[in-house]
Amino acid sequence: MAKQNLVIVESPAKARTLERMLGKGFKIKASMGHVRDLPKSRIGVDPNHDFAPKYVVSRDKSKTVKELKEAAMDAPSVYLATDPDREGEAIAWHLSEVIGDGNTNFKRVTFHEITRDAIEAAFKQPRGINMNLVNAQQARRVVDRLMGYKLSPLLWRKVRRGLSAGRVQSVAVKIVVDREREIQKFVPVEYWTLCAELLKKGTTTPSFRATLAGLANGRKLSVGDEQAAQEIKSELEKAAYSVLKAATKQAKRSPAPPFITSTLQQEAWRRFKFTAKRTMALAQQLYEGLPVGDDGQVGLITYMRTDSTHVSPQALAESREYIMQKYGVEYLPAKPRVFAGRVKRAQEAHEAIRPTGILREPHRLKQFLTTDLHRLYQLIWQRMVASQMAEAVFDNTTVDIEAKAAKTGYLLRTQSSVNVFPGFITLYSEQKDEEDENDKKTAALPKLEKGDALTLTPPVKAEQNFTQPPPRYTEATLIKTLEQNGIGRPSTYAPIMTTIQDREYVKKSGGTFVPTEVGFVVTDLLVEHFGGIINEEYTARMEDELDKVASNDAQWVDIVRGFYQPMEQDIAKAGEVVEKVRLEDEKTGEDCPDCGQPLVIKSGRFGKFIACSNYPDCKYHTNFRIKTGVPCPDCPEKGDMVGRFNKKGKLFYGCSAYPKHKFAVNGKPVKDPCPRCGKLLIDAGKGVRCTSCDYRGKQAKQDEA
Repeated sequence: MAKQNLVIVESPAKARTLERMLGKGFKIKASMGHVRDLPKSRIGVDPNHDFAPKYVVSRDKSKTVKELKEAAMDAPSVYLATDPDREGEAIAWHLSEVIGDGNTNFKRVTFHEITRDAIEAAFKQPRGINMNLVNAQQARRVVDRLMGYKLSPLLWRKVRRGLSAGRVQSVAVKIVVDREREIQKFVPVEYWTLCAELLKKGTTTPSFRATLAGLANGRKLSVGDEQAAQEIKSELEKAAYSVLKAATKQAKRSPAPPFITSTLQQEAWRRFKFTAKRTMALAQQLYEGLPVGDDGQVGLITYMRTDSTHVSPQALAESREYIMQKYGVEYLPAKPRVFAGRVKRAQEAHEAIRPTGILREPHRLKQFLTTDLHRLYQLIWQRMVASQMAEAVFDNTTVDIEAKAAKTGYLLRTQSSVNVFPGFITLYSEQKDEEDENDKKTAALPKLEKGDALTLTPPVKAEQNFTQPPPRYTEATLIKTLEQNGIGRPSTYAPIMTTIQDREYVKKSGGTFVPTEVGFVVTDLLVEHFGGIINEEYTARMEDELDKVASNDAQWVDIVRGFYQPMEQDIAKAGEVVEKVRLEDEKTGEDCPDCGQPLVIKSGRFGKFIACSNYPDCKYHTNFRIKTGVPCPDCPEKGDMVGRFNKKGKLFYGCSAYPKHKFAVNGKPVKDPCPRCGKLLIDAGKGVRCTSCDYRGKQAKQDEA
């Protein structure tokens, strides 16, 4: 029997998909991610010897490494088929280092989609490991390790144990803290808007609303208090109205490009309130392959960690053919639409996130996918097809209106935007983080011309308003800001969102990020003493330096040395001058059962716990729990749902009768049961979802637990 070539991928799901495509000549094994990394218990980097990393195989990977070594010994060739990015290249290199000997024939293969054509093409053109990409990833890992291991102990000594500093995470927290301080300093300014309901004189056409825009002579008008508003309101109700100017212009709107990692995470948050972590977990499944009926196990989307909007000619042709057949020639542009790179340093050799087959319409796959997998696939499919459709066309009309009053003349304005050709919005239109002025335009206006007399339908409406502070960041807007500033990489956005919450630097309130007291304190300390590296410009510049390593325009050791030496000096100075920060413990609202003093929430080596504020005179303490008042569903012990923190500091809700009853959920329980199945509802941001069925609904008002 002929010996089989060995193919190594990261996951069992990816292995299963490849098995049916490669055939009997190949044996496929999964490395289960990284097989080797820097040690957890020590720094693992030697600054005195060119920052040489000391990699180790973790205990939980020793069995995997042994099995891969044995499989590699009998294989004519070992194909390293890890993901097509720097991290995937580094995993391939680590595999070659730990499982091979001098005679092992390693071949590197990369593909951006797991389809038969892509796999066959990749295996026909294997290459060697790209050490420039490996060194770029190695530099990132070493820099992050040095910063974490050098700065974190300072935070433990000066603030509290369990904190950490990170090259990118600390800047992300800084961005949130800076925005919160803008909000705190913001002073709202009162202003009034006045609107008149008008109709064309002598007609039965529908009325329309016009808003006060200034004086008729073109001067601006600011209405800052109720008295001024009421005076103008009185004049407008007695004024004579006529059209000064009416103009209609045609405007075209182009579709958004196909998704890259950051835009997929943003849109999935806007539409479904998926966290970045959730979005990437679902996208990983769609990429690695799922069973879809007669097609078997197949990859449904291209690689989901990318910053390029490039699309292959084959995918463009397939999309255009689909549009032609489904919608007709008027919905098809004269030539394929090509999008300019929107991200600094985008790797144009990569592709955008798109379906691997346009003919796999979302409705055809619905029976094979979970609800969330289907929603994300449909989003990716619609965005790709829409990106190649014709522009949407709008008639935008602006009408200026004069109101002749006894004392002066006023200018009112109304606008409308009417879609005269839907184009791509027939299928898909990108959602927005905030409403803009175009969204406030009215529906179609009656035909109006200069000089037309208008009739007022009283009363004129005067409404008090206040200027608003800048909004807090959501996951979508924070990722967008990181991307715009060149901070992080496609593979880092989701971990950043998770880390800054797990470390309790920020918390979510109504879906937006709010800095905690610890977040403020740590940010201020880092900015004051390490402002040279904890800032947006430096962090973006470091990404540029790593790209130079990847393109062989810089040496990774030089990049690390340039970062490390100034940081070492700053740490030495900070250790001497930074005073210990004393944070006030949060009270639980309950008294100590032993001495009657208030109980407080403390943080220790193993997470949060509740203790007496009279410590050390009273040493009472107990496990940390948040009462919800919600019964645990189907609990034989009649327990209640309580909030706890796991060893990583992540809040979850579980049964108070644990370990007798081990029911647990990640979201906060809601008192009202699911209206569909009667089971437990949990808070899902702006709404609720059932823990048993697929019900989702609006958040009912809940009493505080």
